Amino acid sequence: MNIEQARFNMIEQQIRPWNVLDLDVLELLTVVRREEFVPAAYKSLAFSDTEIPLPGGESMLAPKVEARLLQEAAVKKHEQVLEIGSGSGYMAALLCYKARHVTTVEIDPELKTLAAKNLAAYGITNVEVALGSGAQGWDQSETKTYDVIVISGSLSTLPDAFLKQLNVGGRIVAILGDAPVMTAQIITRTSDNSYSTRQLFETDVKPLRDAAAHSNFKF
Repeated sequence: MNIEQARFNMIEQQIRPWNVLDLDVLELLTVVRREEFVPAAYKSLAFSDTEIPLPGGESMLAPKVEARLLQEAAVKKHEQVLEIGSGSGYMAALLCYKARHVTTVEIDPELKTLAAKNLAAYGITNVEVALGSGAQGWDQSETKTYDVIVISGSLSTLPDAFLKQLNVGGRIVAILGDAPVMTAQIITRTSDNSYSTRQLFETDVKPLRDAAAHSNFKF
């Protein structure tokens, strides 16, 4: 396989047609080498338009979904980012190039170890990989808030805890709903007490483990 040709084809044939047109994002997809975060048994699928199996029954999101979520998050260099669901560490690697710092949370010990190993091997130093369940929020510190929260898995509804952990002007990128139809959304905190929601696209991805079944929050 010609790796660079396969990467080029992934960007031009899968990702651009999915309205990922931000030049910084497209450049980042060539800088962060996706194949380095794919399990060895699936290297040949690194650039395919498909989810890739990971240990513990989990999977990497399809490249076009990852790229679109990254674009919509619109992370800036001064921002603190929280990711729920580390997987192989690939999304955290993409996010960290755009952010000041990324905290990525993984419930599966094997995946936590894999993500940390992959990120370290890539020379990335501004990502913390934490072990724990973040599906209902990640409030290890009551005063800790974030500018961007990326949820790398689906939730039936968004738990209130995420909204409280978001700074004013901050964004949550989440895939909400139940199979077979879920909607990727971006939720922006517009003031202390108000939020706006924009729907992005429909998809169907695996739910986070320990996902909350219900939220009473009303937008």
